[in-house]
Amino acid sequence: MELLPPLEPGKYYHLYNRGNNGENIFVEERNYHYFLRLYTKHIEPVCDTFVFCLLRNHFHLLIRVKEKLVEESAVTAPYVKQQFSNFFNAYTKAINKAYQRTGSLFEKRYERIEVTNDRYFLALVRYIHRNPQAHRFVNDFREYPYSSYHAFFSAQPSFLKRDEVLAWFSGVKGFEELHQQAEDEEGSLKQLMIEKDYLEKTC
Repeated sequence: MELLPPLEPGKYYHLYNRGNNGENIFVEERNYHYFLRLYTKHIEPVCDTFVFCLLRNHFHLLIRVKEKLVEESAVTAPYVKQQFSNFFNAYTKAINKAYQRTGSLFEKRYERIEVTNDRYFLALVRYIHRNPQAHRFVNDFREYPYSSYHAFFSAQPSFLKRDEVLAWFSGVKGFEELHQQAEDEEGSLKQLMIEKDYLEKTC
């Protein structure tokens, strides 16, 4: 198996993974909430999160690895790797216990693509939020409850870097308008995405 590059401090990444053999990783509503609670416990200390989407058998995250921890000590790639391992292991153990299953819940590794330009960042935000509609879980992505989309129209506290995302879109209006762009705009994104084949097999 090809070794994936480590998640490096200060860099932006699109992270995604799916259930082992395409299995669902979320069985009922409480699973989505528990996943996010564990995420904030294990990952928020080492990564800034811009957007997310959780679907029945896979998820997407757009993150930036922090350069320093709260106590000002430097973040290292091995530490970030361990935090993600702790997160996925904790969620897997909880699901296995709740549903009397054994073994791996996720594919053995979570995929990552470094985000290196503005165009890709903006396209990913829209792509991730529109993913439930693309996979026909809903007719309108704005109806889907398990993505970060609605958080950008809320004043409620959030672990998301909302202000940074909205600044990239020149405000809420630009954020909303760009999410409504035609389907061919999403097609153009696929030309940028090296995980295209992976995603086509996901649902």
